[in-house]
Amino acid sequence: MFTGIVEEIGRVRAVRDLGDAIVLDIACRRVVADAAAGDSIAVAGVCLTVTEPRADGFTADVMRESLDRTGLGALAPGDPVNLERALAAGGRLGGHIMQGHVDGVGEVLARTPAEHWEVVRISLPGRLARYVVEKGSIAVDGVSLTVSGIGEGWFEVSLIPTTLAETTLGDRPAGATVNLEVDVLAKYVERMLDR
Repeated sequence: MFTGIVEEIGRVRAVRDLGDAIVLDIACRRVVADAAAGDSIAVAGVCLTVTEPRADGFTADVMRESLDRTGLGALAPGDPVNLERALAAGGRLGGHIMQGHVDGVGEVLARTPAEHWEVVRISLPGRLARYVVEKGSIAVDGVSLTVSGIGEGWFEVSLIPTTLAETTLGDRPAGATVNLEVDVLAKYVERMLDR
């Protein structure tokens, strides 16, 4: 489980293509301070398993399923990524409950600066729209956010200065692809009601 409170922005050091998978090499320091092989770290909101921890980063395998459902396949050396360690039992739940299982991708449609924050509009795939409500939670590239507006095929989030400065969302231009994870509780409620 994750909470969407980004601990660090890492940088992609290398991407090794294996055909049906890739190996990501991420440069970072904070999230690997206590990491061991087999630990989970969310990379741009995608739960990945650490295969080789080092003092200055880690590697992780990304299988075809994850490449097909996320934007990880488009990463290149030098790209920044949001990083978060899995929630420790007894830790604070500062954002919302997240699994790191991305539901789909969206596109940054527009950015509108305000005096002390910025409103970002993101496309919303139709199959995910039923799980997104105004004032509800959504994860964008692994960042726990509150939906501030919603319309046909889009939603908006309002980003405070801390989020703009301490996550990759501060620099994602219009046209950029972002990973989306909707509220898992909404999916479980829907499943139970279907039965």
